[in-house]
Amino acid sequence: MALSTRFKRRAAKAADTTTAPQLDLDRPTANAIYEQVAKNARGELARDPFSLMVSGLAGGMGMGLTALAIALGGAVLGHSGAAHFITCLFYPIGFIAVITGRSQLFTENTLYPVALMLKEKGHFLRTVRLWALVLPCNILGAFLFAVLVARTGALKPEFVTEMVRVGMDIVQKSDGTIFWSAVIGGWIIAMVAWLVSGSHSITGSVSLIWLLTFLVGLGGFAHCIASSGEILAAVVTHNLSMMAYAHWIVLAVGGNICGGVLLVTLLEYGQTQTG
Repeated sequence: MALSTRFKRRAAKAADTTTAPQLDLDRPTANAIYEQVAKNARGELARDPFSLMVSGLAGGMGMGLTALAIALGGAVLGHSGAAHFITCLFYPIGFIAVITGRSQLFTENTLYPVALMLKEKGHFLRTVRLWALVLPCNILGAFLFAVLVARTGALKPEFVTEMVRVGMDIVQKSDGTIFWSAVIGGWIIAMVAWLVSGSHSITGSVSLIWLLTFLVGLGGFAHCIASSGEILAAVVTHNLSMMAYAHWIVLAVGGNICGGVLLVTLLEYGQTQTG
């Protein structure tokens, strides 16, 4: 009798489980993604300055993983076509660490608060504050990473040499190439932020980040924080001047903003008004 009662209870519990509401895994609409983007933006804009600064610093240092991966791959594998392709497979590691770890990354913030401002007025000053805190802290984090790997003996000399070589190659491109490649880089990273906001899982988010940022590395598109690690490594080893870095960062930031704001935020927001 006891076994029969226990069996009935288990059967009833199983029936309740099968009839319980399931998570809606249909593709989210553009409006649903926008609402998640707006929610993220409100949360970030409401954070206190110290929290934003610490998160920005962590984001800048975390992006150093991308510089490290490229330097290690180039030093070990060389620079042939196949070797470069394999090395670029590890380029997304910094983005994955920073985005899934929810550290502040300046180029993500060309999407979130700007998209919110388009629908809800009155966030301009808080967006300016966010940018003014996060960008310098990202750069400071990249600088601390460069000091750690290039000035402490943490890396083998051949790895440091490769990182410096990559940094100098990035800076020596023409102004037009830097700016327009930064437009594409900013577009891709802001698109990552948009798509991740519509993802249902960590696995899906990581896959999206990896696939899209792999293109940034393979195409050599400028990203103001991801490339700062290599360039600042060249600066701290006295192979490049700080003025050269300052010139590059202005072009890269300008291009990333144009790509993120104009090509993603406006277009994706436009879907929510017409879809």
